[in-house]
Amino acid sequence: MKVFKNILFLTCMLFIMATFSQCGVTKLETKAPVTLGAVYYQHWTDKVEGGESGIVIVIPVISNPKNIILDSVQFLGKQAKLEFKNNSVFIGHIKQESIQKEDIIMSSDPRAEYGNKVPKRANTAQFQLQTDQCVVSYKIGNKVKYFKIDKILKKDDMLYIDSDSKKP
Repeated sequence: MKVFKNILFLTCMLFIMATFSQCGVTKLETKAPVTLGAVYYQHWTDKVEGGESGIVIVIPVISNPKNIILDSVQFLGKQAKLEFKNNSVFIGHIKQESIQKEDIIMSSDPRAEYGNKVPKRANTAQFQLQTDQCVVSYKIGNKVKYFKIDKILKKDDMLYIDSDSKKP
């Protein structure tokens, strides 16, 4: 009887492990659901001291028969929401962290440290990609799907002279 209980227990454990083993796996689609043009990215910088900088990634859509809306992009280890522009282009803005470090108050009195900001957690990449690849997420119904874009072109950097100019 004890052997039967052990076999039943092991069988149940294997079934449970097999059931949950596919939960964390994210599957990339083999083919993009839309026809894309030449995808490219550019670094941009604000010339003002302590100004902003970042990367803009441009995804032109040539054909979209199912009217799929691209949601976000993972590129160079960062993630950004995609905005739909000009009826055929999705643009993602990845803002770089500020070079200037903020002052942190360190004190034995906890009340003196009240104004300190909580440090930002590093954005961990969901996919392992090369520098010329990105992964785009999109929704069909309530399901999120992903596809990979290879051979992303790098265009020349953009420099903004004043902070009032419109950034990408």
